[in-house]
Amino acid sequence: MFNEYNPIDKKVFQVIDDKGKVVNKAMMPSISDEKLIKAYKDMLFARTADLQIVSYQRQGRIYTYPPNYGQEAISGAVGALIGENDWLVPAFREMGAMLAKGVTLKELFLYFMGYEDGSKFQKAKKTLPISVPIASQLLHAAGIGYEIKYNKKSEVVFAFVGDGGTSEGDFHEAVNFAGVWKVPVVFIIQNNQYGISTPTRMQTASESLAIKAVAYGVKGIKVDGNDYFAMYKAVEESIKACQNGEGPVLIEAVTYRKGAHTTSDDPTKYRTKEEEQQWELKDPLKRLKLYLESKKLWSDKEEEKILPQYKEEVDRQFIEAENYGPYPKEDVFKYLYAEMPDDLKEQEKEYERFLQWKASKVK
Repeated sequence: MFNEYNPIDKKVFQVIDDKGKVVNKAMMPSISDEKLIKAYKDMLFARTADLQIVSYQRQGRIYTYPPNYGQEAISGAVGALIGENDWLVPAFREMGAMLAKGVTLKELFLYFMGYEDGSKFQKAKKTLPISVPIASQLLHAAGIGYEIKYNKKSEVVFAFVGDGGTSEGDFHEAVNFAGVWKVPVVFIIQNNQYGISTPTRMQTASESLAIKAVAYGVKGIKVDGNDYFAMYKAVEESIKACQNGEGPVLIEAVTYRKGAHTTSDDPTKYRTKEEEQQWELKDPLKRLKLYLESKKLWSDKEEEKILPQYKEEVDRQFIEAENYGPYPKEDVFKYLYAEMPDDLKEQEKEYERFLQWKASKVK
């Protein structure tokens, strides 16, 4: 597959079109009806949660949040294929994969409420915390891949980054060394067309982001990231390559961020309604739903029945996070250094004085 869709040939790997019709039967992955329905449900749940989190943020109940809206097929496909012992190295827009790995919504809520406990991931094995510093997590992924190869394990590392992250030195260092070491890392670029407000065409002069794989001597492919089947197949083949010692693999997943970069962003300042409407036709959930409906595997009636249940579950976990209790003062000051420096000790005293003043005002 990687030879047929070599990035040099400027081809984009696609299996279904915008109307959910199969256009590449030879590359259609083998997925049972049961797993397909689950995949759609998981993507629908992630989208439901995502939209509700934005609502919570607008109500002032949670801090800045980066929506996943419109990119669900990418992390959804990884979530369907990632193994218990595989590593997940997220950026910050991979809710579907994180939930599949065992991270709870409550933990994600806590993270975006500012709690360190939101990064514990108590039931998610081998999952790194959300990484806000752009592309720095990719170096960690390459290092984990080196350990896997050194100890002759069969694990695979899935590392995510946005298109903007490919302009960071960490991205190039990570892919370069992963290629030199031939480690089992699948680098997934979520090319949602904008690095905050900077369009991809202003990020690089390259014909694509996938073509950067050629310079580093690794396998690369450009995929329709809103096509669940294409993403599933690309990830599936990447896993095989890694397990055969042919890794790493670089996937450019072409998608579109339907929402804002974060809830503090206003996308109307840098993109048009016409552009948004064109990408709306490529919506990943709509395309998979159309396919399922054509096979009599899904209906609006089933969706109308399940959506209220999803909303109720999201609300339940959010309320649990809201009632988590006050943030421990020790987490702010005590654990930054082995021995607290004087300036930090003074800051702690100032904060204690502030809390005392605040308490007196309440009374």
